Amino acid sequence: MCGISGIWEFKNSVDKNILQKMNKIQQHRGPDDSGTMLTNRVGLGHQRLSIIDLSPKGKQPMSNENNSIWITFNGEIYNFQTLREELTKKGHRFKSDSDTEVIIHGYEEWGVNVVKKLRGMFAFAIWDSNNKIMFLARDRVGKKPLWYYKDKEKLVFASELKSLIQHPEIPRMINKKAISYYLSLGYIPHPISIFENIHKVEPAQAIIINQKEIKKYNYWNYEFKPTNKSFEQLKKELRTTLSEAIKLRMISDVPLGAFLSGGIDSSIIVALMSRFSDKVKTFSIGFEEQDYNELPDARIIAEKYNTDHKEFIVKPDAIKILPKLAYYYNEPYSDSSAIPSYYLAQITRKHVTVALNGDGGDENFAGYDRYTIDNFYKKLYFKKTLSRLSKFIPEFTNKHPLRKLKRVLQIANLDGKEQYYDFLKTFSRQEKTKLMLNQELADLPTQNIIFDEMQKEKEFVNQALFADIKYYLPCDLLVKIDIATMANSLEARSPFLDQEVMNLTMQIPWQYKLKGFDKKHILKQTFKDLLPQHTIKKPKWGFGVPLPHWFRNELKEFTHDTINSQEFKNRKLFNTNECNKILEQHTTRKQDNSFKLWNLLCLEQWYSIYVDGERISL
Repeated sequence: MCGISGIWEFKNSVDKNILQKMNKIQQHRGPDDSGTMLTNRVGLGHQRLSIIDLSPKGKQPMSNENNSIWITFNGEIYNFQTLREELTKKGHRFKSDSDTEVIIHGYEEWGVNVVKKLRGMFAFAIWDSNNKIMFLARDRVGKKPLWYYKDKEKLVFASELKSLIQHPEIPRMINKKAISYYLSLGYIPHPISIFENIHKVEPAQAIIINQKEIKKYNYWNYEFKPTNKSFEQLKKELRTTLSEAIKLRMISDVPLGAFLSGGIDSSIIVALMSRFSDKVKTFSIGFEEQDYNELPDARIIAEKYNTDHKEFIVKPDAIKILPKLAYYYNEPYSDSSAIPSYYLAQITRKHVTVALNGDGGDENFAGYDRYTIDNFYKKLYFKKTLSRLSKFIPEFTNKHPLRKLKRVLQIANLDGKEQYYDFLKTFSRQEKTKLMLNQELADLPTQNIIFDEMQKEKEFVNQALFADIKYYLPCDLLVKIDIATMANSLEARSPFLDQEVMNLTMQIPWQYKLKGFDKKHILKQTFKDLLPQHTIKKPKWGFGVPLPHWFRNELKEFTHDTINSQEFKNRKLFNTNECNKILEQHTTRKQDNSFKLWNLLCLEQWYSIYVDGERISL
């Protein structure tokens, strides 16, 4: 895993100092080595985290034999050995044992179609000097990030926004629509970014750029094609395919382990890893608050498979970590599970360089409550009455079962897509109208971004799965794990997001994934011989932190001072009275507004660092 950057000046020479600044600011993504390639018009940068072929031969940027093709690459190609054999038979000669060189020779052989051959996680840029094109590509589900800016004079790209804006000629004009989307979702959906004219390469997207135009296309599409195969046959294929995906991801020239939460997904990963390794290294974190502590569940799996298990109790300092998260996440981002993810990655990196995880299990096999809502509400009568009854249920912490009941009743009168969106949103359209000073921005229909994707499927469960894989997975969850791990120079690998696993899950009828209210049904049935009944029956927990408690205690004064500060008011974004009302409702337990408050804090902290230029200690 690495950090990449590059500049193509169409008229002028590349400034070496700018390229080096862009490269250096991403050193956390690759502290093992640094490299640049510079010609008159093109410059490529690379920060290396050495995983495969630790020798100097794996150094990047890397070129072909005559230096006509150059690449800067971030990621891992798990089928590189197979591709290497195929290319060798076609006459290609290799000078290293790295997966990077396979992409170069693959480009020579197959052109831009090389991307269709790659099985792994990646974001790369190839400079083809013969054809004067820059080829950008990103993996199928968006595990590795890639940002870019293009005007009439230049193209600039990088793994992270903070690298891109080191170029002094890139304007930093705030995209106000992006702020409205962020308030709704807690993230900014691709392809836009927090800055106007800076874009994200989308998952499964390839971009061919010359001086005159940009050609974008998707080289892979996620679409459901239910098979007629039996449940038992699909179970066999799932077991074989996921096992292979895990085995491929255990190829490494550096120490390797796994995140273990004790949930179904990470437990399956560890169980299968144990079949390929004598002593799997596993890592778990917990909190002093028992409602947020999964250590006992993780310990059950660690003991069952005799792993080399390390667990840690962390005491998060929210005020101290907030500026770090705002800096590392590049643009406003308010998924509070970024906090435990950061601490887990930090602790894990002290022992290994690569960690497998269970990301993608919920999105592939229908693991969230929101997938069950359509089936549930079809069985309800008197929906309007039930919706009114929700007002009489008091507020509880987000781990309390009555909180879930209250939310279920609140949305009883909405249609399926609106119910799904309600599970995702932070601020509703109506709440933004009260909160935001710019009513045109407040009225932006963020939900239509999601609904447009859902319309591509007929069945509700497939609609929800499709929307999650299109937006929630790449824009929220995969951003979280990439930044949390890369901030600590740790590589994360996700077997559930292997393309062959996903190609298989696209064929599995949704009725096998969700049987009544039994979420992940086929996954549980496939691996029930490997997991204790406790693990299979345990309700989904989620990787959370005690935000409700924090905002009534240690974050209360800090939040009050922030939303009443002159800097906050000078943004001219929000009605200060409404912000204070949101805080007051929470501290007096009238309403749980913890996610809303965290959303506002993260946004203001981002402004302080990326707009005001506030320096922070990392």
